[in-house]
Amino acid sequence: MGSFKNSVFILVLHLLEGALSDSLIQLNNNGYEGIVIAVDPNVPEDETLIQQIKDMVTEASPYLFEATEKRFYFKNVAILIPQNWNTKPEYVKPKLETYKNADVLVAEPNPTGNDGPYTEHMGGCGEKGSKIYLTPGFLAGKKLLQYGSQGRVFVHEWAHLRWGVFNEYDNDQKFYLSNRRKKPVICSATISGKNVLQKCQGGSCVTQTCKSDRVTGLYEKGCEFIPDEVQTEKASIMYSQNIRSVVEFCTEKNHNKEAPNQQNRKCNLRSTWEVIQDSEDFKKTTPMTTQPPKPTFSLLQIGQRIVCLVLDKSGSMTIGDRLKRLNQAGKLFLLQTVEQGSWVGMVTFDSAAYVKSELVQINSATERDTLTRSLPTAASGGTSICSGIQSAFTVIRKKYPTDGSEIVLLTDGEDNTISSCFNKVKQSGVIIHTVALGPSAAQELEELSKMTGGLQTYASDQVQNNGLMDAFGALSSGNGAVSQRSIQLESRGLTLQNSQWLNGTVIVDSTVGKDTLFLITWTTDTPQILLWDPSGKKQDGFLVDTHIKMAYLQIPGTAKVGIWKYSLQARSQTLTLTVTSRASSGTLPPVTVTSKMNKDTGKFPSPMVVYAKIHQGALPILRAKVTALIESVNGKTVTLELLDNGAGADATKDDGVYSRYFTAYDTNGRYSVKVWALGGVNTDTQKGIPQQIGAMYIPGWIENGQVKWNPPRPEINKDDLQGKQVCFSRTSSGGSFVASNVPKAPIPDLFPPCKITDLKAKIQGDSLINLTWTAPGDDYDHGRAHKYIIGISTNILDLRDKFNDSLQVNTTDLIPKEANSEEVFVFKPEDITFTNGTDLFIAVQAVDKVNLKSEISNIAQVSLFIPPETPPETPSPSLPCPDININSTIPGIHILKIMWKWLGELQLSVALG
Repeated sequence: MGSFKNSVFILVLHLLEGALSDSLIQLNNNGYEGIVIAVDPNVPEDETLIQQIKDMVTEASPYLFEATEKRFYFKNVAILIPQNWNTKPEYVKPKLETYKNADVLVAEPNPTGNDGPYTEHMGGCGEKGSKIYLTPGFLAGKKLLQYGSQGRVFVHEWAHLRWGVFNEYDNDQKFYLSNRRKKPVICSATISGKNVLQKCQGGSCVTQTCKSDRVTGLYEKGCEFIPDEVQTEKASIMYSQNIRSVVEFCTEKNHNKEAPNQQNRKCNLRSTWEVIQDSEDFKKTTPMTTQPPKPTFSLLQIGQRIVCLVLDKSGSMTIGDRLKRLNQAGKLFLLQTVEQGSWVGMVTFDSAAYVKSELVQINSATERDTLTRSLPTAASGGTSICSGIQSAFTVIRKKYPTDGSEIVLLTDGEDNTISSCFNKVKQSGVIIHTVALGPSAAQELEELSKMTGGLQTYASDQVQNNGLMDAFGALSSGNGAVSQRSIQLESRGLTLQNSQWLNGTVIVDSTVGKDTLFLITWTTDTPQILLWDPSGKKQDGFLVDTHIKMAYLQIPGTAKVGIWKYSLQARSQTLTLTVTSRASSGTLPPVTVTSKMNKDTGKFPSPMVVYAKIHQGALPILRAKVTALIESVNGKTVTLELLDNGAGADATKDDGVYSRYFTAYDTNGRYSVKVWALGGVNTDTQKGIPQQIGAMYIPGWIENGQVKWNPPRPEINKDDLQGKQVCFSRTSSGGSFVASNVPKAPIPDLFPPCKITDLKAKIQGDSLINLTWTAPGDDYDHGRAHKYIIGISTNILDLRDKFNDSLQVNTTDLIPKEANSEEVFVFKPEDITFTNGTDLFIAVQAVDKVNLKSEISNIAQVSLFIPPETPPETPSPSLPCPDININSTIPGIHILKIMWKWLGELQLSVALG
């Protein structure tokens, strides 16, 4: 019992750290515990898949142990099995484990045939990734030649996920110049192999030696570095764990710092082992002196969703119509958000708790309507949050264990006794989602969601921001198939003056349309409501509840695809509109928007980062218009345009993850986050090719001196993606975060420009250098920097470590542009010998108006390559004509006789003419 309590305590401490990842992983005595590997509900039932997962982790653990110098191993893993698989006695109910916090997802390949493993990584160097993606085909060993054993690949992906390191190969640039030599992008540089090209025609292929491009000095397009199957080099796992001799990460001593790969660009030329050494995991462990035990596994099967609403009805809920707003949001959750088949109960509380409904299974609209009638209608008394929570435990335990069950806890009041039930919450295995309403909700409230892995949200009293609707709309299950989840298409609000109209449109795209709900709320009088479908047909039949001031319309069947128009008119009051729907099909993935902050706590002057992931299945959605609204407890709202440009806060261009720094703190306390995403309206929104960070696909091997090619990597047909515009509208709650250490106004400028991460350089003409990069701002990626400092050196480490001492380029005429604009600067190196074969390294630093400096940029490299002159063609010497007997009987001579006779006749005719 004591060890169980200790592990729970460690888990709670881990969850309270507030990191980007939702993971339950903890490091305990060198062993990783709490790893969750989830099997997607769309994967057909196959018991061998479970054994393959076990085999992969069991193989990976000793490989990880040796690769990390006996520091880390895999201790225990939970395998999450879909609800639609058959139940078995050994399958037990999960506690805090969900698809949302799974570390690894096993899913069918999308697009079909793309079995490559990869890790989703939204952050920068040293920041944890989000999730590892594997396919059943990969686990079954169908890609052993291309990727290597499943266990070794898992260690490669684990390094992405846990320590935030990057690949040491590059699919876009496979070779580079150094000291006039062509080198492959590998690490370490002593890996042996050949540079060859495969040319195929008519079903047959030949292997050729790569030719040099006379313009660039590099190899021709299509050239590949093929490693020798038998090697002695031990590094590096982040280049290719597939090479049998590779059992280590690159270190400072053997790291190839010149190679233009992601690891060097993202991590400032540091080796993967240096980044791992800087991790919290490394700092709190020492090498083991004994061999680690084998991993253990638990098999957990998702069951029916069990959720109990715990709703505050204390006296403060009468302020600003909070109780009516609670009823409106509660109806949205009960009528639409919670999934069919779920069990739902309800408890209200003031200074005591009251059971309003025991658990009821939602099988039809009847149960939903019955539950809505249980929502509280009167408010009075004090606030006892623990009474509400303990009463919810009782409600749940009458039918089910609390393990894996959910509580939705809403409160607007202070309660200094909330910590008294923390221990019971920790032991219960329940997941608590918290909704803080108004500025005075208990400060300890978020600790309940942190310690249980629940969602934390905040809604202000600014009704027009629709925050309470967004909070309840975000509470769809993370465990069911995506086709079952409620998707929010629109969330708008406006305070109208006199007899103004609230007009707008909502796009119902082909990926959604089932269970579509339009819900309108108001603060004073019933507004005029007009709604038209895409064909122009007016929609009637809104159900109006004048008591709680809301009306809603459920569209029967599947809503028509296209643009729906609405017009709402009212006198001097606030109106809101919320539109939700579900996937139109179980086989067509819907366009989804998932938003989050990089942390759930922000300490001034550290910036926060807001992320919005927009995908359809595994395909990223590109060039959408994405806007984040961040509202402080003071009611101030900041609007940010999120970008997928690979600059500033955005880690990777065109990966469907849109990002931006947030620096506009105005007070301490809670901030809510909401994201709007729009596709196809004034934007060329399209599906893109996944930009995946994962193990390298080996094109082939050198076996006994011969090249053995692997099948070519499956490629997505770009023609299938281009020209197909994606039109959609979505809103998403990004939860909330709590800011601290914010000084009183005026808030000082302590934010430097962000680091430039996409600096590129190329030779222009004979000796000019052309630089391009994305402009940073005055405050990270906002505003305009004051000036740039450009340093150059022929030594890459001197430039990194002694940037201030490097030779500086004259940038007098270089005026910084607005953040996120493209910068172009051309210069001629001065005071440095720049001759044929010279390697020159370049970095840029931005400076703001108060002289705060960014980190130096990624280091770009140019190599001056002057093509050898092509010798002039020398005309062949004329040879004397041989003596020919005109009367010869040789066939060729006979032809010549005819020709000469014809030429003679032609000359005679010209002369006579």
